[in-house]
Amino acid sequence: MLEHLFQPIRIGKFEVKNRVKYAACSVSNFNNLDGTVSERELARMKVVAKTGCGIITNQGAFPDSKKEGKGYFRQLGLYDDKFIPGLKKVADLIHAEGAIAIQQILHAGRYGGIDTGYAIQPSDVPQRLRHYKPVKEMSKEDIHRVVEDHAEAARRAIEAGFDGVEITAFQGYILANFLSPFTNKRTDEYGGEIENRCRFMVETIEAIRDRIGGDKLLSVRLNGTELLDEVGGSTEEECIEYMKIAEKAGADIISIVVGWHESSRGALGRDLPTTQWLYLAENAKKHLKVPVVFGPRFGDPRLADKAIKDGIIDMWEICRPALADPEILHKAKEGRFEDIKPCLGGLMCLSTMFHNLPYICTVNPRLGHEVEPEYEIRPAVRKKRIAVIGGGVAGLECAMVAARRGHDVVLFEKEDRLGGQLVPASKEVGGGHVFLDLIRYYETQLRKLGVEIKLNTEVDARLIAKGGFDVAVIATGAEVDKVTFNVPTYTAVEVLKDEVETGKNVVVVSGERAALVAAEYLATKGKRVTVIEEGRRVGSDVIPTFRWRHKLWLKEFNISVLTESKINKVENGIAYVETPEGIVEVNVDSIVIGGPRKSVNYLWKALEFVVDEKYLIGDAVMPRNTAYAIHEGYKLGVRI
Repeated sequence: MLEHLFQPIRIGKFEVKNRVKYAACSVSNFNNLDGTVSERELARMKVVAKTGCGIITNQGAFPDSKKEGKGYFRQLGLYDDKFIPGLKKVADLIHAEGAIAIQQILHAGRYGGIDTGYAIQPSDVPQRLRHYKPVKEMSKEDIHRVVEDHAEAARRAIEAGFDGVEITAFQGYILANFLSPFTNKRTDEYGGEIENRCRFMVETIEAIRDRIGGDKLLSVRLNGTELLDEVGGSTEEECIEYMKIAEKAGADIISIVVGWHESSRGALGRDLPTTQWLYLAENAKKHLKVPVVFGPRFGDPRLADKAIKDGIIDMWEICRPALADPEILHKAKEGRFEDIKPCLGGLMCLSTMFHNLPYICTVNPRLGHEVEPEYEIRPAVRKKRIAVIGGGVAGLECAMVAARRGHDVVLFEKEDRLGGQLVPASKEVGGGHVFLDLIRYYETQLRKLGVEIKLNTEVDARLIAKGGFDVAVIATGAEVDKVTFNVPTYTAVEVLKDEVETGKNVVVVSGERAALVAAEYLATKGKRVTVIEEGRRVGSDVIPTFRWRHKLWLKEFNISVLTESKINKVENGIAYVETPEGIVEVNVDSIVIGGPRKSVNYLWKALEFVVDEKYLIGDAVMPRNTAYAIHEGYKLGVRI
């Protein structure tokens, strides 16, 4: 029983029904190109409003007509009164569910100017990431204009019916640019000592407070740590000072965030423990009187409840766990923790957003498609008997969704357990265990839905024909060709399932994800590992927001990497490797084949005249990542 998470809290004049604040969880890129609210966004916000959160923060809107603050392709605008009617619809949706509505104002600063071709910030500090725009140093006139832009945007948000606003003094956006000594090299009254670097934030808070009045809420999102030590960013002690100054200037809520987009250390991925950053909130709570709201990597309602009980935080700020499962709060309140679909922490949402695409969620195919009836799980018009062949993630998702629609589903798996590629993937250093959490979720749902599961079962045409099936879903995944050499040779899957024991000197063939996970796993066991990849880089099948993590692990574990290379021959414990620089000799007593993966889809032809309907999904179509597998399983499940 969660005794604290669902207790009310009073902030200013507002009685908040529980201790959960829905974060302005990334910019969705669902909106119209002119910055107005789209039907797609309204459909998403209707789902968000029903999450049960006591405070709901609408995604960040840029406040300036010059669009210097616009950081995302389809970001909401708030620089003109024409945006008020659309935002009023959002506020009304939130209020209809009994929540407090806050509109975030997001001027991207250093990360902005997506339409202008340049970005503004306090000083001329060059970009560290190539995809951001060249920077332009702000004049004092620019500073005063941006402060006024924030104030006017806040006024419009209140006129649209919001109960308050939130400003983004975190993660490399405009206010954070002034706070951090990394990007603020000014010598006037807006730079130098902490008080001067905070001046822009203070003036913004005061201008907003003057425009919206004292009875509306003002939340300030601030970094608990910037993770920019190597370039002279703010210390954690300085971050506490920023919070204290924001509180003194008039903030009602302090929301704590971690990292900048260009931080060299990750802040949100599954490689970090879910309580990794909780100490930042604990430190802040000792210095602040206003409510401290915290959320980064904090995905378990039970942990949030305990943190509130222990006085470490006042509210839980939820983001990606509610993208993965919008029902998370309702399930937690009912004690149905086993029914919560876990966020995998792979940050696919950020990968697509940073590529100017609508964000998606690996485990929630419905995200962004709420307005489309073909994505709804509706009762089947005709009950069918369905054979799902393959217990990997594509088959699991399809079986679950089809069963929810009322179909009679039998799931076949040739191994002795469900999960497919998720099982070896769970050996990923850091947070690979989350893949086992997802398998347990599917197992629970299939059991509750009455899906018949047949393990250790190799499927052929005769079995399907005898089973009286109307539909066969082929989700048989992918495998690697096990090439043999003059030393013991294994597959990455065999290694990650602990089915074999390699020697001390291991060569891993391929830089695909499975190969990298195997290489890193072996390195943690004390093996000397060399990765050989024929392409120009490793991790080509890893999403961008996690590829960099594997590169750091390769360095951390002293794994040698040879790209544009291949094994010529193996003799007497030496692998002779062809590289662009010539033949390189590598000591080897075991070889692990990690790729390339090839689809297993021979059943497609075998079942051609066996069932009325047959479908191919997941890696059986083409080897790809978990998101494709889940989304294809879902989309087929809702339409069979």
